[in-house]
Amino acid sequence: MTQQTTEPRLIIFDVDGTLSDSQGDIAGAMAQAFQSQDMTPPPHDAVLSIVGLSLEVAMPRLAPEADEATCIALVAAYKQAYMQRRLEAGAAHSPLYPGIRELLDQLAAEPQTILGIATGKSRRGLLALLENHGLSGMFHTIQVADDHPSKPHPSMVMTALMEAGVPAERAVMIGDTSFDIDMARAAGVASIAVGWGYHPATALEAAEGQAADMAALRSEIDRLTGGPA
Repeated sequence: MTQQTTEPRLIIFDVDGTLSDSQGDIAGAMAQAFQSQDMTPPPHDAVLSIVGLSLEVAMPRLAPEADEATCIALVAAYKQAYMQRRLEAGAAHSPLYPGIRELLDQLAAEPQTILGIATGKSRRGLLALLENHGLSGMFHTIQVADDHPSKPHPSMVMTALMEAGVPAERAVMIGDTSFDIDMARAAGVASIAVGWGYHPATALEAAEGQAADMAALRSEIDRLTGGPA
């Protein structure tokens, strides 16, 4: 049986591929960005492989032949295309995965459970997504690409721990990419790999927990953080 404690715990979520299914929007915006520079868009699998990285790190991986100026132009074009897609799609943009809203509501209702986010998205993009899905104000600590080195650098997780006032052993990072798992490990925090995201299971084996569905995710959260108060 999981030993419960009255100490607060911190549950940190990645966003793209973990909370929301944004691959269509990401791939579409990336294709538009490359086309704006008269370049052939990268394959879909290649685009998914960089989800989670900051754009300034991801773009040179997708266009290794491009010079710095072109990569900067690609980043700007991607941001513009992604924002336009979000405005056009409205509430249908980057839908939450089934069961995510219910899980977040359950966790948020627990007095000693603190929710956080660590994402490669920009603050503007993240806040728009949270507002779009009625999640504004649910997360106590929000870490975005604007303020930190790209994943897997541990800065996002370490800052979240500090803001929440929670020790590493009472926290867990939940994500769908190897960048999330490596970031958590570098910060001394356990991680859970979800099975519905963008990196293959073989890339996520280093995670302390694995979750194929929401019930398993809830169980792994409690197991790795000592349970709710």
